[in-house]
Amino acid sequence: MSVKIGNIDLGEFPLLLAPMEDVSDPPFRFVCKQSGVDMMYTEFISSEGLIRDAAKSRAKLDIFEYERPIGIQIFGSEIDHMREATEIATLAGPDLMDINYGCPVKNVACRGAGSALLQDIDKMVKMTEAVVKATHLPVTVKTRLGWDDTTKNVEEVAERLQDIGIQALTIHGRTRAQLYKGAADWTLIREIKRNPRIKIPIFGNGDVDSIQKAADWRLEYEVDGIMIGRAAIGYPWIFREIRHFFKTGEILAGPTVEERVNVCRTHFEKSIAWKGPRVGVFEMRRHYANYFKGLPDFKPYRMLLVKEENIEIIHSILDEVADKYHHIHPDREMA
Repeated sequence: MSVKIGNIDLGEFPLLLAPMEDVSDPPFRFVCKQSGVDMMYTEFISSEGLIRDAAKSRAKLDIFEYERPIGIQIFGSEIDHMREATEIATLAGPDLMDINYGCPVKNVACRGAGSALLQDIDKMVKMTEAVVKATHLPVTVKTRLGWDDTTKNVEEVAERLQDIGIQALTIHGRTRAQLYKGAADWTLIREIKRNPRIKIPIFGNGDVDSIQKAADWRLEYEVDGIMIGRAAIGYPWIFREIRHFFKTGEILAGPTVEERVNVCRTHFEKSIAWKGPRVGVFEMRRHYANYFKGLPDFKPYRMLLVKEENIEIIHSILDEVADKYHHIHPDREMA
């Protein structure tokens, strides 16, 4: 059975890339797409920023044909602004619109956006309805279990949002109060999936960082697909490995050091092409440690990479890494 969002066919058990602030940009999405992710989202985009035509928000609307299917994710605290932002984002030509009701960070939640809406379900419903009416595209939602342990209201959220027209729901298995701490709990996600009233696809998110977890949780929690975020940073191969295991039951060998260097280099080149040399070099620095996690005595190279500004020299450092570590095959556990 294929999973469908509107008329977007995502195949039997889709693997989705989570929208992550300062991470899920086009260069990162490119390397994840090459590794077989089924659907991706932009970084979340402020509705206020879109309405004000802020350059940073507008830049996040950049999507490319090879990325499809792709969703634009927006957040905000004002219903009218979310409606207007939906109209603007729809013109960018995504395959779907996604609303963020999950972001727990202070400067989002404390301004009444993101997970803050879990404290006001009536407003969340009105806001979602406004977005659904403002676009011809399918609308999906990403949220959390609730604001805190005493208000886990995601079951009510799922029913009410489905009733006003959302076409898929991704649930992160933590409350807002947990932020990203503690373990994600998917048991409520399974309850929603088992609710006979719920007909839309339900995707699980939170803590999937291995083939084993993806395989176990697929069965245990009965979700329609899995969204992966932090585990893909510096390790886009996670999508390829999970997909291979589902198809064959075999564990695929992890990437060689040469492959790590090549994908890191591709990410770097795309970063420069999209952001320009100065910003491209600077913003790539957050990724090096993840690409080469587990390599022995890598710290001196990491220090060189995060200090260097010259593009040619960065390429030569990557060449040196490939050369020095060519005999090592880091296994998945090191990643």
